Amino acid sequence: MHRTHTTVDSPVGPLTLVSADGVLSGLYLDRQRYRPPAETFGEPDDTPFGQVMDQLAEYFAGKRSEFSVPVSLSGTRFQRTVWTALRDIPYGETVSYGELAARIGRPAAARAVGLANGKNPISIIVPCHRVVGSTGDLTGYGGGLNRKQYLLDFEQRTAPATSLGLRP
Repeated sequence: MHRTHTTVDSPVGPLTLVSADGVLSGLYLDRQRYRPPAETFGEPDDTPFGQVMDQLAEYFAGKRSEFSVPVSLSGTRFQRTVWTALRDIPYGETVSYGELAARIGRPAAARAVGLANGKNPISIIVPCHRVVGSTGDLTGYGGGLNRKQYLLDFEQRTAPATSLGLRP
């Protein structure tokens, strides 16, 4: 497997993009919990990341609410199930860990969902920031609660009224 990486600036700080055989396999915030060691990221090369960088720029400009870049999620079967379910949470909305557990057919697994959520290797694109505590409070986020709050506030401000169930 050929791995490469690059770093791009964003409103939430530098983002490290990692590819495996040309497919996005990691998007890490600086000082992110569970961030793999830098030596596992492969050689510096931004060639495979053009589409990712374009879509991230559109997202942070408020012009993109869904990502279409191919991703490669490497983890346990349960983790991949949680990470796939994260992509179904609409832009500008949140769900609780318990709700997400119920959505994947494991209603008693809220804590396990939280652990899998925290190990999401492709933050922002696989929107783990959209999961909150059962009372709506912000709870753990591998990139820090301040970044989670920023992303949620940003999406609330830029979400089209129709995506929030409102009529224009």
